[in-house]
Amino acid sequence: MSRRLRGRLPVLLVVLASACGGPILAVPPADRPTSPPSSASPSAVDDPVPVTLPADDAPHRRLTEWWYYTGHLRDDAGGRWGFEFVVFRAERGQLPVAWASHLAFTDERDGMFVYDQRSEVGGTADRSAGADAGFDFALTTPTVDGTTAAWEMRGSDGSDHLTAAIDGGPGLELALETERSPVLHDHDGWVDFGPAGGSYYYSRTRMTARGAIEIDGRRRPVDGIAWFDHQWGDFISVGGSGWDWFAVNLDDGTDLTLSLVRDADGSTSLVYGTLVGADGRSRHLARDAFRVTATGEWTSPRTRARYPAGWLIEVPGEALRIDLRPTLADQELDTRASTGVVYWEGSQVVNATRAGSPVGGEGYVELTGYTG
Repeated sequence: MSRRLRGRLPVLLVVLASACGGPILAVPPADRPTSPPSSASPSAVDDPVPVTLPADDAPHRRLTEWWYYTGHLRDDAGGRWGFEFVVFRAERGQLPVAWASHLAFTDERDGMFVYDQRSEVGGTADRSAGADAGFDFALTTPTVDGTTAAWEMRGSDGSDHLTAAIDGGPGLELALETERSPVLHDHDGWVDFGPAGGSYYYSRTRMTARGAIEIDGRRRPVDGIAWFDHQWGDFISVGGSGWDWFAVNLDDGTDLTLSLVRDADGSTSLVYGTLVGADGRSRHLARDAFRVTATGEWTSPRTRARYPAGWLIEVPGEALRIDLRPTLADQELDTRASTGVVYWEGSQVVNATRAGSPVGGEGYVELTGYTG
């Protein structure tokens, strides 16, 4: 059973919803553009420049940017949760900076999915102290009783802290520490979209997570693993018909992310991947280095969107086969009130083999563009 919670938003983020040909959610890196950029706020930077960390953890004066976590948490009583927590930033010409945030929990044991959303306009959400101090955000949308409970996200150099709670629902407080060096996608962390602009993109693919989840007023200690993505650039929309994005952490130390981007006609023409070995070294995966095959389908009872549900990922060069199955079919988020889109993002059951030997793991999948 899924329970839906809608955020009480003080403002509709028109600059996020109306400016985009598609959603601005975790846009995967692509090999070529599918739509033109906006000239609303041209950058003074002559792209590309080297990604410098931890300085580039901090916010940038760019059209579009986000800080994105997904993860998997466990308690000592057998509880299992997937979570998503993201902050979006949009800058459009002379308009005030716009912010949006999404928070979602998947109760994998009891079969429940809940989410919420917030938005703000202006500079109050950003408490970051400067380029060398990382990021520090707090979105304080009023709750039902008129109080404010901040959603907080801060971090620098792979030492991060998250605090957020759904009004009347679950909440989390987590300390995250990276286990390995950040991964620069497409070799150097710069993805050129041509006329559509470009994106800087790096990930911390394996972060330890420790803290607590609060469920029904009860605080439960948890630990687990999290994945962090950070993207920014002078782009608005890439992928005219959406994309499928995969993030997998295997128990043998392998981390894998793949993106399949669809053009406006629905064809899957842009394919991209990054594989991180157990030694922490990453390598770019060209489109012919892997295959993704959908193995099932699920139709939303609310939006009637038909999503793939279940996948077989094959990476022949690694003798790797990964079967993914959603832990819960209904992990759809209707965020039209904050970012103007409906998308599916959910935790996965992972069954993998390497050279025929079984390997366990954790996974998350994001699906956009299926509502038409």
